[in-house]
Amino acid sequence: MQYESLLNKTLVDMKPSGIRRFFDLAHEMEDVISLSVGEPDFTTPWHIREVGIKTLERGKTWYSPNAGFIELRSAISRYIERRFGVHYEAKTDVLVTVGGSEAIDLCMRSLINPGDEVLVPSPSFVCYGPLASMAGGVPVTLETKAEDHFRLTPETLKAAITPKTKLLILPFPNNPTGAVMRREHLEAIADVLRDTDIMVLSDEIYSELTYHDEGPISFAAIDGMQERTLLVSGFSKAYAMTGWRLGYVCGPTPIMGQIVKLHQYGIMSAPTTAQYAAIEAMDNGDDDVVHMRADYDQRRRLIVSELNNMGLTCFDPQGAFYVFPSIQSTGMTSEEFCVSLLQEKHVAVVPGTAFGDCGEGFVRISYCYSIKHIIEAMRRMREFLAERGLLKEGE
Repeated sequence: MQYESLLNKTLVDMKPSGIRRFFDLAHEMEDVISLSVGEPDFTTPWHIREVGIKTLERGKTWYSPNAGFIELRSAISRYIERRFGVHYEAKTDVLVTVGGSEAIDLCMRSLINPGDEVLVPSPSFVCYGPLASMAGGVPVTLETKAEDHFRLTPETLKAAITPKTKLLILPFPNNPTGAVMRREHLEAIADVLRDTDIMVLSDEIYSELTYHDEGPISFAAIDGMQERTLLVSGFSKAYAMTGWRLGYVCGPTPIMGQIVKLHQYGIMSAPTTAQYAAIEAMDNGDDDVVHMRADYDQRRRLIVSELNNMGLTCFDPQGAFYVFPSIQSTGMTSEEFCVSLLQEKHVAVVPGTAFGDCGEGFVRISYCYSIKHIIEAMRRMREFLAERGLLKEGE
């Protein structure tokens, strides 16, 4: 069989995830400290796990409705109204998905026709461009810069819009940079979009992990933007529920009807046990989020200070659980830095180029690991720089 002639050419030409590559390399070595994957080191809070356990004990293992249990959709609707002041009808405007990743894929495939352009701020999470391509779209990179705190500027957006532009991705708080968009920044983006028919996919999976005083702001809450926004989020990051595989998407009723249709044929319904647990998280998990966010904030401040003190310039990220320091002072490429650090000091971080070409000169370091692991990783990194004559103390 000539398998290459049978496979989808777009898929064959697609590069594998750079994140998983370094994660897999780290697992092949001993004594490795991996700061490469965005997986909370917290266990799902007990009261949430307990609900999941009880549903299994009581035999609640049947399919849910395609869009998810109405109790969970109602809880999601209440949560978004409580946190962001935005109302979605639970019956028609909310879909429960298998993780936030499925939600992103559904939005892309429901909106994009062949040749439609999808604007993707970069650096950003690895899935947006490939999923846009698989839907027949054309990803268009919008470079964000350290001097702008890796925020999308209205000038960059305006310059990229063409008659073929269909969708803008707004991935904030951002993975890998930790950048956030405050209300004033979102309003400036909204002003560019008002007289267009461009839709927005607002990926807000890290919204609860925001560290500035203003707190999380949803793009759907900006005046006039709810009608053009698909809000994607989930339970993995804020509630430490990565393995439960549960997310959601909310949006205008006419579009959500088509997204649900695609979900029906591709997935049918999200896991039942996870949905019951998520109801508990939505209704009674606010204190858990506060506790975990405070812990992440402590780690964030520690790692930013350590990196800057060893001469790896790092802007102060205000969201998610990643830092994105510059390694340009070392004279190494992102790939060279990460490979050498892993081989010589057994510390795994991810090249910035895994998140787009404009990530060259940076690396992503996740701080969703214990203080003990972070301190040891920073010690090894400092040693790595010192042995190469690259340590710049206090700069």
